[in-house]
Amino acid sequence: MSDQTKPRIGVYVCHCGMNIAPKVNVEDVAAHAGTLAHVVVARDYKFMCSNPGQDMIINDIKSLGLNRVVVASCSPRMHEKTFRNAVKSAGLNPYYFQMANVREQVSWVTHDSMDATEKAKALTAAAVSRVFFHQPLSTREVPVIKSMLVVGGGIAGMQSALTCANAGYQVYLVEREPSIGGHMAKFDKTFPTLDCAACIMTPKMVDVLQHPNITLHTYSEVEKVEGFIGNFQVTVKKKPRYVDMEKCTGCGTCMEKCPSKKISSEFNEGLSFRTAIFTPFPQAVPNVPVIDAVNCIVLGKNKKCGACAKFCETKAIDFEQKPEFLTLDVGAIIAATGFQAVNPTHLEPYGYGRFPEVYTSLEFERLNNATGPTSGKMVMKNGQIPERVAIVHCVGSRDVRHKKYCSRVCCMYSMKFAHLLREKTGAEVWEFYIDVRSPGKLYEEFYNRVQEEGVRFVRGRVAEITDMTDDPNDKGRLTVVAESTLTRRTVRLPVDMVILSVGLEPAPGAEDLGRLLGVSRDGDGWFTELHAKLAPVSTPMNGIFLAGCCQGPKDIPDTVAQAMGAAGEAIALLSRGMVTTQAEISHIDPDLCIGCKSCIGACAYSAIGFDEARRVAVVNEALCKGCGSCAATCPSSSASVDHFTDRQIMGELERLV
Repeated sequence: MSDQTKPRIGVYVCHCGMNIAPKVNVEDVAAHAGTLAHVVVARDYKFMCSNPGQDMIINDIKSLGLNRVVVASCSPRMHEKTFRNAVKSAGLNPYYFQMANVREQVSWVTHDSMDATEKAKALTAAAVSRVFFHQPLSTREVPVIKSMLVVGGGIAGMQSALTCANAGYQVYLVEREPSIGGHMAKFDKTFPTLDCAACIMTPKMVDVLQHPNITLHTYSEVEKVEGFIGNFQVTVKKKPRYVDMEKCTGCGTCMEKCPSKKISSEFNEGLSFRTAIFTPFPQAVPNVPVIDAVNCIVLGKNKKCGACAKFCETKAIDFEQKPEFLTLDVGAIIAATGFQAVNPTHLEPYGYGRFPEVYTSLEFERLNNATGPTSGKMVMKNGQIPERVAIVHCVGSRDVRHKKYCSRVCCMYSMKFAHLLREKTGAEVWEFYIDVRSPGKLYEEFYNRVQEEGVRFVRGRVAEITDMTDDPNDKGRLTVVAESTLTRRTVRLPVDMVILSVGLEPAPGAEDLGRLLGVSRDGDGWFTELHAKLAPVSTPMNGIFLAGCCQGPKDIPDTVAQAMGAAGEAIALLSRGMVTTQAEISHIDPDLCIGCKSCIGACAYSAIGFDEARRVAVVNEALCKGCGSCAATCPSSSASVDHFTDRQIMGELERLV
């Protein structure tokens, strides 16, 4: 009570180096704050988040008897925790602190210096008015479940799972495809060292399958996520394979006998066919077939066939299988859902889908792969070996009409294609680029190597790919029309093959998974990290981490590094054994609650239950995230959020207006 009736407030205004002070007169803001009611001391300092800045706050709390603290600096998202810890170390409840954002909300967005200074004064004064009504809040510790879930079985998901499993923790790896491996399993070689992708991937896939601490759930999807940091309950749906994994020996007889043989192969990017019962590729893990229910004669057409069951010696075929639902209790979740390649069909000038010899990058990967439809022979769909090939960069990327961002890998894999073409066929290769971006280790050296091998680079965006030609000797070839920005001339190049270096975009289903995890996405659809520089693998949802291309386009080394980083954060969380719940949670006044249950439907975290005996809503403090949906919905004003009460918000607003 003494803290509330006799407030002693300290105000600290940060220069933030050259971020705030050049636009805002911080000395004037501090002087103005010193005139406000209940303010005992007001200071400005170069870097308040530094050790001397925090010591200044701690010393003033102890020597001047401060019981409220306001810091006017950058975003609370960045340093609110920093200053709360400083307040706590001085013996004051950390929730007797309020932050005014005068960097993002003032200095960075206000042109006039005088206007910026006045706005900073207003925001600082509003924070002082608000902190007067702050109440001490407390957190509590709950035990952590020492297991984790990894969603996605590509290179990022596998690396995350192995890192966590090697640290001694139980890992559940969920992959929606029949096999782990992701896109990397489709590659032949990897830039810039030209390592065999299969030589890298296959041992890692086997390690995942055989690791005693990893439970693999392929052909499965996450259906529901409940709980909170350290205590998540995840519902996983295992789709029926219609093949008993315990009985199957992987002999392949079922695939040989299946009469449905003209189904386009997803793994080979539609360049070959598969049967209705299939394994995606020979090195699949687990090496157990799955029946495509849509194309199966028995399951899809309700007709008699059963050839696979008839010839299976182990009786592994089971047409009666149903979906299974598993509940997994985990302490942390790593999202590693990867990407999909941009489909260039809608980019009509490039002719994809109209001209058979226009390929996407993934199609070329399969064409070049020893396990692909041509067994690695560089043969086009017309059966010929190309003599001249055009590679078009930035298809679907760096284009304001489609994807504005750079996909980071297209330049390098385009040069890899050029090298492989020169090596295998001796073909003349032309690369049409906007800018060559080769920022990784040994990347620039690889760029130089490809140039020395005779690959021709044209700086200019391709305008059109057509089958029209003025030279009768080039009949049957494609013509690439582009403008060279270096020579300022239009290039019309007859070619046998065109490879479109398509960009990357979020994997299908990312939106649904983000909704389940409570993780937001940016304007391009990638999952949003907590902080682009300081917390690139964390998310605003505590206990949920990001790995690989689900967070944004990246190459294999960066993907593996981020996967290990995400695993490290998850391991650090589980190793603590206990986690602290947040204090800013909802509270429902039972004396005001009318039992309408509106708040229950509004809660996205299933944190509100109903006490039938008292006919009032009750908040589960462990599940509540303090989002305020219940408070906004409640017709009787019985629901409120601690640290965001009406008195606190109105105290702030009244000062501003």
